[in-house]
Amino acid sequence: MASPKIVVVAGSIRSGSLNEKLAALAARSLRDAGADVTHISLRDYPLPIYDGDLQNQSGVPDAAKRLVDLFVAQQGAFVASPEYNSSFPPLLKNTFDWMSRVNIEGRPPLPAFKTKAFALGAVSGGAMGGYRGLTQLRAMMELGLGALVLPEMAAVAGGADAFTPEGGLANARTADFLEALVRRLVAQSGLLA
Repeated sequence: MASPKIVVVAGSIRSGSLNEKLAALAARSLRDAGADVTHISLRDYPLPIYDGDLQNQSGVPDAAKRLVDLFVAQQGAFVASPEYNSSFPPLLKNTFDWMSRVNIEGRPPLPAFKTKAFALGAVSGGAMGGYRGLTQLRAMMELGLGALVLPEMAAVAGGADAFTPEGGLANARTADFLEALVRRLVAQSGLLA
């Protein structure tokens, strides 16, 4: 059986982002678990704020089309999302909004979301580790985009001290939880390969 293809993305492009650290760790763990991983940065896919009038005038931006093509070619995705005011960041919302506007002839609607398994994770400085933001992201992805989101979500608390110098998670229990989530994503994505 071929290795499942899994894309990894952080909902932050800030320099030194803790969620980008989580994305990098997830990408390494996914590779170790047998996945064919593509780790991307949304910095490479700049998009204007979604505006229906802009879409009517100019169409869907090329960056959104490239993202959809990339996501369609995968069986799974890991999204590391910061928590902004108990929700998820506008960068991620805007990206997914534009991606939802891309239609591919001969494919059902929302091809970037309905054709794969998603796993979610977050890092924050608080005790809940971004969990509140993940619940909002999950609701949007499941209800709005029709995505299959795994029930477990990796919420990493105490962001400033969450990572070892080598890039692993300092808390053994949290590290074990992330590893279990990664293995489940690989297994679920393998069923879609």
